[in-house]
Amino acid sequence: MKEKWSEQAWRAVEPVYRQILSHPFVTGLVAGTLDRSKFLFYLSQDALYLGRYCKVLAHVGSRLDNRADIDAMMRFASDGIAVEAALHESFLGGAPLPAMSPTCMLYTAVEESQAFRPVEVEAASLLPCFWVYERVGRSILEQCGDSVDSNPYARWIKTYGDPTFAEATQRYIDICDRLADGATDAVRAEMTEIFKTCTRLEWMFWDSAYNLEQWKI
Repeated sequence: MKEKWSEQAWRAVEPVYRQILSHPFVTGLVAGTLDRSKFLFYLSQDALYLGRYCKVLAHVGSRLDNRADIDAMMRFASDGIAVEAALHESFLGGAPLPAMSPTCMLYTAVEESQAFRPVEVEAASLLPCFWVYERVGRSILEQCGDSVDSNPYARWIKTYGDPTFAEATQRYIDICDRLADGATDAVRAEMTEIFKTCTRLEWMFWDSAYNLEQWKI
């Protein structure tokens, strides 16, 4: 049986994922000891990122042919906006958002630039935001166990560790696998490469928040 593209792609990023799990930002979330200023920095940048990300999701949907997949992409986009708004209000109190950090701007620019690539590649660029978050959220939730409700970041943890998010993630993986099945070997290789790049950018995003990244000039 032919290996799914997603299986090969995840194997390619497994070392990066392990480094994300061991990053002090993530271990601080698990312990509930992460400095709140770092978390709020992260959340504000994530709100900025998701606003742009959801537009790219909708753009991918507009390029697909399968009606069910189009509907799924549009639903992902609207759900992402709703989640961003809820977390923003919960943790930031609706305060005005700051300017994008260098890493946030880089990540969004990389994803937006895939609009000029094959749709399979554009779709693959968005997968880490689903898959890495689902895996990280589930890992944190498992590590917290019954004590999660006492964690100051419980709401965030439960959002990304929720089975509903896992179902959405699997649906997105399935879409990418179907696209890969109909793609040439060259396009499949491009899909894997952009998936690797954007998974690295996920690590950089956590690191940016932990270091309260600012423009150096």
